[in-house]
Amino acid sequence: MIDGKWWLVILSAVIIALWLLASTRGTKNVRNNKNTRAMSNSAIKKASPNDALQKTAMVLEQNFPDYQVTRRSKHLLISKLNKKVAMITIDKSIAAGQRRLGEVPIINYHKVPSRAQLKTNLQDAQ
Repeated sequence: MIDGKWWLVILSAVIIALWLLASTRGTKNVRNNKNTRAMSNSAIKKASPNDALQKTAMVLEQNFPDYQVTRRSKHLLISKLNKKVAMITIDKSIAAGQRRLGEVPIINYHKVPSRAQLKTNLQDAQ
């Protein structure tokens, strides 16, 4: 029959083997998850930013200094005296024009708006 010492050695060897097996499998899964996260983040970073929104923000900042422009991923928030005045989006798949989201009008353009367009739309929004 096997002594108590040998049972302890066998049990600890089995525990160590299972731990090594689990750690190697766990490491592969963590690497794969990190790679997929990194790939998705890099794909997001490689996606071209909405240059039309950036140009619109520049036009607003240069020509309308009394308005504050906050850039979001797909739209611009326009505020005046810490009150939201309008939200500007540039999306060709949505009809150009205005709609409302609560008290804030959402103005959609298909391309970078001119200064005159922005002036009339911001006056209408207030």
